[in-house]
Amino acid sequence: MTRVLVIGGGIAGTTTALALHKAGFGVSVHEAHPDSAEDIGAFLTLASNGMRALAQIDASTAVTDAGFPLTSMRVLDGTGSEIANRPLGESGNPLLHYRCLRRGELNTALQAEAVRRGITIRHGTPLASVQHGPDHVTAHFADGSTTTGDLLIGADGLNSTVRRSIAPATQPRYAGEYVFYGYTTPASPAEDTDHERITMVRGSTAAFGYTVSPNGQTYWFARVAGDPLSADAIAHGTPGQWRDLLLPLLRDDATPAAGIVEATDSILVTNATEIPTGTPWHSGRTLIIGDAAHAASPATGQGASMAMEDAVVLAKALRDAPDIDTALSLYETLRRPRVEHNTHISGNISRGTHTPSPTSRPPAAQPGNDEPTRQLEWNSPLTTPHPDTAHPGGGSWTDR
Repeated sequence: MTRVLVIGGGIAGTTTALALHKAGFGVSVHEAHPDSAEDIGAFLTLASNGMRALAQIDASTAVTDAGFPLTSMRVLDGTGSEIANRPLGESGNPLLHYRCLRRGELNTALQAEAVRRGITIRHGTPLASVQHGPDHVTAHFADGSTTTGDLLIGADGLNSTVRRSIAPATQPRYAGEYVFYGYTTPASPAEDTDHERITMVRGSTAAFGYTVSPNGQTYWFARVAGDPLSADAIAHGTPGQWRDLLLPLLRDDATPAAGIVEATDSILVTNATEIPTGTPWHSGRTLIIGDAAHAASPATGQGASMAMEDAVVLAKALRDAPDIDTALSLYETLRRPRVEHNTHISGNISRGTHTPSPTSRPPAAQPGNDEPTRQLEWNSPLTTPHPDTAHPGGGSWTDR
């Protein structure tokens, strides 16, 4: 195999290109958006397992130059009382600190690193269709151009065009809640001077989280259970309308949440969505990864980190296996239990059918003693895990 086509230049696609390039494959990235700033307004957290994946492909510095670290988490109840306070992830290793940053910043950092390594990224090229062949695959783009490779990786997100060529009946489904994101101006009302801590608020009618950046800006989100918002409402809603919808759900609690939202001028909202488990991932020389294959609700905060794990394990499978079919089968055997466990847990949290203890710790990664960690270690060959040792957990704060 000499040439891999990656459709989608977001987190999953660009990280995959970096991993494939390190494994020695020729790779090109084809991104529908005209620049790197897709979804620039929303922020995310990279968990320790995502940062470990980046470290394996020498991309840690590119990401740590953006955003800021998170090393602890506290949990408040609706009265404002602290019910948990603990280290977050693998806080003892600076390379593996959780990282908080805007999605657009992360995309820009990853793409800049890919270009620095000589990887071609073609922007403004929406995929129209995929043509499968016995020993090659061809991507047809909306501008009439085509390109052919030995393997095509669909990293084109929730509404994946590549997925439609593999699993046309699969549709994203609502995960039971809608999510707000916002930022206050500096001199935030959060009254939190710890710039490496995230605070989770278990309110009476909404789950709320916030952290204060080094420049004093509060990054926050709120998850609200209920019927999905209409596409028209999301497209045309104003920050004032979103404040009016959210504030009554926060004001009855004695927490900082309502004051933070009142101090926010820019608010985004989206429906939490997931891909049904069991969705086919590959056909012939085409594979879907990241959100295209296993999007989960944001309750566990693992979407980006799971995509980064995908990238490293896929590159290793293609490097180590004798042929493409074997590599893709090995990849799916290793990844499906882990990511579908995350989808299941995250969806249950969003739907209110699972409420973990605030003092429970997420599964800790033990280097050299933990199956997902071994799978990510670049110099360690991939093997199929024994069922008794495979560990599906995400290493995230699944106790949001």
